[in-house]
Amino acid sequence: MSVPFKQYINLIAKGQRAGKTLTQEQAFDAMQQIMQDKVTPEQLGAFLMLLRVREETAEELAGFVQACRDYVNPEFDGLSVDLDMGCYAGKRRHLPWFLLAVLALAGQGLKIAIHGTAEPDSKRLYLKDCLAEFGFKPAQNKTEAEAQLANFGFCYQELEQVHPKLDKLIQLRALFGLRSPANTLARMLNPFSAPYSLHGVHHRHFDERHIDAAQITRDNNVLCFRGEGGEIEFNPEREAKLHCARSGERAFYNVPPGLESWQVKPRELDLNSIKQVWLKQEQNEYAEQAVIGTISIILLLTDSDIYKLNGSEEAVKQSKFKAEQIWQQRNSANWPLK
Repeated sequence: MSVPFKQYINLIAKGQRAGKTLTQEQAFDAMQQIMQDKVTPEQLGAFLMLLRVREETAEELAGFVQACRDYVNPEFDGLSVDLDMGCYAGKRRHLPWFLLAVLALAGQGLKIAIHGTAEPDSKRLYLKDCLAEFGFKPAQNKTEAEAQLANFGFCYQELEQVHPKLDKLIQLRALFGLRSPANTLARMLNPFSAPYSLHGVHHRHFDERHIDAAQITRDNNVLCFRGEGGEIEFNPEREAKLHCARSGERAFYNVPPGLESWQVKPRELDLNSIKQVWLKQEQNEYAEQAVIGTISIILLLTDSDIYKLNGSEEAVKQSKFKAEQIWQQRNSANWPLK
């Protein structure tokens, strides 16, 4: 039986000493009430911003995401994919080079589902805009997603289509001027129940919190790391620490930088460079190392032979070696997005 929503606000709003966190069950009930439109706009704003100031616990995130998963758009029921990737940060300093990692792995037979959205007033480059440049439109339903998987090896859906209620929470940034827990939940959603799920985050300790929540919800094969700009992309200028949850066990990987020195960031983001790098018409060391590093991270999550090496340095070496092979063996004579 649901608790009156105001009691949850009262529980978390009593200050640093008296305020409490929600249990997983309370968080589930609170989010269910939000999903069912049983809270007033005033209650919703207060609740989200209180959590924004205090930050959510792993138990709260687990309850929230479990409630959200009950409201995925049934238009996508039965969509079968191998890897789930939540793409919600957008890019500001660099192009979304992870798209080339997706294309390279899709060419190896991995079926990848990407979901994302654009935040109001963020002034970032989002994947939807990048794909639109190459004539690729978001899938509106399972049939369109399956057609994209058949033609390109990956599909892309806007969160507005996959989970309208969660997208509406993210769009509240236009009113609050701040992000809310909805951004984290979208990354954790795995709306199609893919056997592997990859999360990118920006802030420290959020990677660990994602994995704590995954263990609570018993989600298997989840990998989270601090990606470039908070996106699902390896930053070749710094070491990446990867956090994994696998069948109740945790694993950690330290991936060394791909470059020996910092690169000068481009003055502007020219989307045509993505295509030119794929076709070997442009030399870009940063881009190549970002792509290889991102492929390597995905292999650490999805490759069963590498997984058997169990978080070791050898696993990192093997994944990079295989990633380099996959990148070099891509069909660089043709641009896949036609």
